[in-house]
Amino acid sequence: MSEAIARELMAQRFRSFLPVVVDLETGGFDAARDAILEIAAVTLTMDAEGNLLPEATYAFHVRPFEGANVEQSALDFTGIRLDDPLRQQVALGESEALNEIFRPVRKAIKAHGCTRAVLVGHNSAFDHGFLNAAVTRCGIKRNPFHPFSSFDTASLAGLVYGQTVLARACRAAGIEFDNSEAHSARYDTERTAELFCAMVNRYKELGGWAQAQREQGMDEQP
Repeated sequence: MSEAIARELMAQRFRSFLPVVVDLETGGFDAARDAILEIAAVTLTMDAEGNLLPEATYAFHVRPFEGANVEQSALDFTGIRLDDPLRQQVALGESEALNEIFRPVRKAIKAHGCTRAVLVGHNSAFDHGFLNAAVTRCGIKRNPFHPFSSFDTASLAGLVYGQTVLARACRAAGIEFDNSEAHSARYDTERTAELFCAMVNRYKELGGWAQAQREQGMDEQP
């Protein structure tokens, strides 16, 4: 019964969209020509009280697509070593990595009674732009993510905590953040998921979501 309640609450909360947190580590800032080097996604779920929770993490190293540009400054920033033997063993091609992310996202959409995923990211326009460019490049027809809508935790954290840097926003929310682990797609995605859930749940605790529902119900009455 609680699972059915959570399913209904999630479908209602974001107008049938399922928020999925995504982070990409890339070889630069140009989505059309720079490589995706890592991709991670965290699916979210909801408990019977309507609290948003991280559910599962999916993370992959990605081989640069043929002809891709990789700036040395990007590698210095992220600490990614393209010649690392372990990375070379496990890295997936771009199309395969996207499909490995999209497959569980589609299952999560269905499981929560939603119609589509909406990307959640810290400075989400950056990740969304790279994701859409890769989808086009790989000719993927069934992209589960909304093509242009996203939730930006940098903007939300600026509103809620007065902080826009991920590490500072997490600490303001009471979430531990290890700077030595930062700039890994898996780590940043998991911390961003915790941050997003904390802000959504805090808004609910303050009565904002319930009040919005009440006002919407009043507006819809004849």
